[in-house]
Amino acid sequence: MELEHKFCRLGAEVTVAEGSRIEGYASVFGACDQGGDVVAPGAYAQSLARLAAEGRGVKMLWQHDPAQPIGIWDEVREDGRGLWVRGRLLDSVVRGREAAALIAAGVIDGLSIGYRTLRASKDAQGRRVLTELELWEVSLVTFPMLPGARVEAKGESPEAVLLRDLALALEGARLDLARG
Repeated sequence: MELEHKFCRLGAEVTVAEGSRIEGYASVFGACDQGGDVVAPGAYAQSLARLAAEGRGVKMLWQHDPAQPIGIWDEVREDGRGLWVRGRLLDSVVRGREAAALIAAGVIDGLSIGYRTLRASKDAQGRRVLTELELWEVSLVTFPMLPGARVEAKGESPEAVLLRDLALALEGARLDLARG
């Protein structure tokens, strides 16, 4: 089975404090992403329980690159809304410092999960409903897929928000055209 990725925009769903602490939703249940997938409630439960039983955690990576860990997810859990994460960028890691600076500048504003699909089905609209996932990592990324989960850097200007939202709308239109 191949490792898959789901992207989320950071912002109202995810916050950054003191330049290094990140907290919020990496995945939101019931939201259809730009790939036509929907994550069902409970999809991460068995994976998170297995990781806890083995004394392992979900990795925080830069752009899904396993050679570039940039921080630590101190808490990863499901709740009624989705997959909630809380962690910190490591300022002792060069890429961690770079990620903090890019988030503060509004350049990086996405989260993405890396996972394997264990169980899925199709709904009446033809969307893939993911019911059991093996979660591997949550990355900070440039281009997220799920617009509902975003990081909002403190002091972000209205112009930066407008440009980010415009870029998101254009990317969504491009993907719609590509799907035909």
